Amino acid sequence: MSVYTLQSRWVLESNQLYYYGLRNGQNMFKNSLRLSKRRLEIVKRLPCALSEKEIKALGRLIGAQVVRECDLQKVPTSLQEACFCKSCVANDFIIPGLEFDSDGLCPMCSSRDKTKNLRSILPIVDKIPHADNSQFDVALFYTGGKDSTFLLYYLAKKCGLRVLAMTWDMPFMSDSAKASIENAKRTFDNVEFISRTVGDEDMRKIYKRLFELSDNTCACPSLAYVLFYPELVERRVPYFVAGNEPVQMRGLYYNRIAPKIAYTFANNRLLNVLINVGRVITLRPPLKPGQFHTLATMKQLAYGDNPIKKLAGYENELVSNIVKAIHEVPSLLPPLKEAIRRSSRSGSIPAFVHIDFDDICCGYDWTKIKQTLINECGWISPDDSAKALHTSCKIERCKDHSQFLRFYNCKSKMIPFSALEISLASYGSQRPREEWLYEMENLLGFSLTPPTECALMREYIGESL
Repeated sequence: MSVYTLQSRWVLESNQLYYYGLRNGQNMFKNSLRLSKRRLEIVKRLPCALSEKEIKALGRLIGAQVVRECDLQKVPTSLQEACFCKSCVANDFIIPGLEFDSDGLCPMCSSRDKTKNLRSILPIVDKIPHADNSQFDVALFYTGGKDSTFLLYYLAKKCGLRVLAMTWDMPFMSDSAKASIENAKRTFDNVEFISRTVGDEDMRKIYKRLFELSDNTCACPSLAYVLFYPELVERRVPYFVAGNEPVQMRGLYYNRIAPKIAYTFANNRLLNVLINVGRVITLRPPLKPGQFHTLATMKQLAYGDNPIKKLAGYENELVSNIVKAIHEVPSLLPPLKEAIRRSSRSGSIPAFVHIDFDDICCGYDWTKIKQTLINECGWISPDDSAKALHTSCKIERCKDHSQFLRFYNCKSKMIPFSALEISLASYGSQRPREEWLYEMENLLGFSLTPPTECALMREYIGESL
């Protein structure tokens, strides 16, 4: 008699089955399956032999969620064992449980026509006007990495705007990023550079709690928002932007962090009218594009996640954990909360907006942009010139690794960000496929063993190896 078991990546959680993977076609986000009392009783006993009556009771689960042990799919333990998408570098090692369609395409490639217009969850602007009542036209969260440096170059040099460049001087900033920031200070005379830091004792409290929750200490860019929002309000800066590649924004959809409506919210007149009616009734000024996103972002950091997001199944585990960690140092929050209250009452809210790199570059091609940054900004490339996704943090691979390992071991429902981003970025790229594979295997954290940089993170918070 055959022994039946749960198919790989399907896990019993309470009274439902959950699939830890990225499904394809019509099942893309159908990861949970509630069980009847009878089915639950049977599934709890797996692996075991099943009677004909029990097989009949499980119905469509047989052959899909419940299989014979001989039909159990193997989860790859390395890139060498992985199955790759025919069009990009997505594979079922960096994204365990990745499904392919009959043409060998991953979900990102097979749904490309349906998601090509998902450009940003923030309002997209192609031009930022000069401000009449502020010293600055726009503020930028500047890390010294490639994306924020390109955005600084575009805003300050190409657009001629007065820019406030804000840098959180975090403990793990890479040497190349520090050098790039110093070179940028000598290059741009229409930019004011300011930096903020958090004391070591408080930083360790935050990092230690975050490590307990997420197995890493990455708090970017959320902690920077906490540190700088009061400054933005005080200086009446009308706009602020973060340096995000297009693939980072689209990745939020596939990670089920942002639904499709989030990408059209800024242009949804009815929703915006309803929000502003509520504000007028409560004697607060109506919101301009981007201001709702600002308040939502800052309120989440100050007060925690909106319960509606949790009920809708779009909770951002990464940000939720960061918020819990930041609240380990309550003294950081009063200035943020006061700035939220003051700006909401006055209507002087810096608008959180997005500049689409594809639009301003006619396609964001890193191989072309890199030389521009070196020549025009004095940008310093990391030691490995092939590195393209992350360039500003010494422990970026630790974040990649922890996200990957937690998802691989079915401890987190969040797909590794870098796994989605490198897959999306590689489609149609002019970079040779070999470069993407090299970066995936050597420069990101896709490994079942921790990268050497994890020692830096653990040493800082006093965790033993």
